Amino acid sequence: MHRFLVSAAHKSSGKTTVSIGLAAALRSRGLVVQPFKKGPDYIDPLWLGMAAGRACRNLDFFLSADEEIRAQFARFGHDADVCLVEGNKGLYDGLALDGANSNAALARLLDLPVVLVLDARGMTRGIAPLILGYQAFDRQIRIAGVILNRLGGSRHESKLRAVIEHYTDVAVLGAIHEDDRLALVERHLGLMPVNEMPAAGPRIVEIAGRIAAQVDLDALLKVSRDDTPLPSPATRETRPGAPLRLAIARDAAFGFYYADDLDALVATGATLVPFDTLRDARLPTCDALLIGGGFPESFVDALEANTALRADIRTAIEAGLPTYAECGGLMYLARSIAWRGRARQMVGAIPGDITMHEKPVGRGYVILASKGNHPWRAAGKQAALLRAHEFHYSSLDHLAVDTQFAYDVKRGHGIDGEHDGIVYKNLLASYTHLRSTGDCDWPSRFVDFARRCKMAGRLKESQ
Repeated sequence: MHRFLVSAAHKSSGKTTVSIGLAAALRSRGLVVQPFKKGPDYIDPLWLGMAAGRACRNLDFFLSADEEIRAQFARFGHDADVCLVEGNKGLYDGLALDGANSNAALARLLDLPVVLVLDARGMTRGIAPLILGYQAFDRQIRIAGVILNRLGGSRHESKLRAVIEHYTDVAVLGAIHEDDRLALVERHLGLMPVNEMPAAGPRIVEIAGRIAAQVDLDALLKVSRDDTPLPSPATRETRPGAPLRLAIARDAAFGFYYADDLDALVATGATLVPFDTLRDARLPTCDALLIGGGFPESFVDALEANTALRADIRTAIEAGLPTYAECGGLMYLARSIAWRGRARQMVGAIPGDITMHEKPVGRGYVILASKGNHPWRAAGKQAALLRAHEFHYSSLDHLAVDTQFAYDVKRGHGIDGEHDGIVYKNLLASYTHLRSTGDCDWPSRFVDFARRCKMAGRLKESQ
C-alpha cells in the first residue's frame, strides 16, 4: 500500500491540479486509488473522485474527532493500493495557533509522508531555505519529496534541482513546467465543478498525461510505500425502515453532496431518485425531496424557463412534502435570484428574494443551536449544537418578520447573522451545509421524519 498527503507552502500553488493528475495517472497504471480531501469542500472532491474512479472522502478536524478521522481513513482506504490525501491551504496553515487542525496535524495523525508542491516561479537559490524551514518547523513531519510547479523552462528546472540537491536531502519527485493546458476552468466563485463540465473526463486524461510525463511516479510510490495494513473497518450500521423514495436534485446546477451523506441516506433504506431541475418537467414519484448546494446563479435562465417543474415543486411543498434544501437549494426555493442587474423567478416556496454579492456573505465553519421548531431535531436535545460550514455570496432578503427559523447561529452568518434554517410546513432550508459526522446524524433524522409524515398521510387518507 502507498499513502501520502499532497500539500503546499501556500494555497494556489497548484496542488489540486497535481493531485488530480496523480490520481488519474496512478489509476491508469492499474492501481486502486482512494482520494481524500482535507476540510470542507465539494468541488475538489468531485474532480478527485472522477480522476480516481472512487468517491473522494473528506477528513475534517472541525467536524470529526481524531478517532473518527482515523476510522474514516481506514474504512475507505483499507482496500486501496494508493491513499492520496489532498490538503487545503499550506502545510502548516489552519485555524488553531498551535496547528492542531493543520495539514501537518492530519499527516501526523494518519502517519502520512508529505509531498510538497512548490510554486517555484521566480525562485532559484531561495528554494533551499524554504524547504529547510518546512523541514525544521516540525521534525515529526516527514517531507518525502517536493514537486516543483510552474517552472520557466529546462534551464530553470536545472538550477532548482542543483540547489535542492546541494543544500537539502529532499528528493525532487517532479518538475512541472508552466503550461496553460494544465489550468482548470474557473469562474466567478472559483473552480468549476465537474457536474457542470461535459468535457471534464477528457480534461482529466490530458492533465494525467502531462503530470505523468513530469513526475517520477515510481519514485513517488517508493517514498510513499507503507507495508502496515490499515485496520479492518467496522461494518457500517444500517437501519432500514419502511420503503421511502427520496427525490434528489443531481444536475449541472446542483451537485454538492458529500459521499458519506449519500451513503448514510441509503443506509437508512431510502431509495435515492435523481432528477434534473433544468430538464425534467415534474418531480419523480417520491416521499421526500432533497436539493443540495450548487451554483444556481449560473443557470438562472434555464431554471426560470422550467416553469412546470418549479410549479410542481412548490405545489408539493405546499402539500407538505418533507423537503431539505442547502444553500443553492435554498436559493432555488426562494421567489427570485437577482444577479448582474436582473432578477429571475424561482420556485417561490420561500417568501424571500436572493441577492448575489461580489464578496462572501457567509464563509467558513458554523456552530448552530437547534430550536424547538426544528422539524427533525434529535429527540431529547433541547438545544443540540451542530458543527457545520457555509459558503455563500448571496443574501436572502425581504423575509417576513414572523419567519420561523430552525437554528440560532452561535458562529457564522447563516441567513441574517443570528438565524438559519427556514421552517415552512415540512420544509427546512438553510445556508448551512451539514455533514453526517460526529453527533450530526442528519440523514437518519430526515428520513425518519419523512417516514412519519408518510405514515401520517396514510392514516389521514384512511379516515
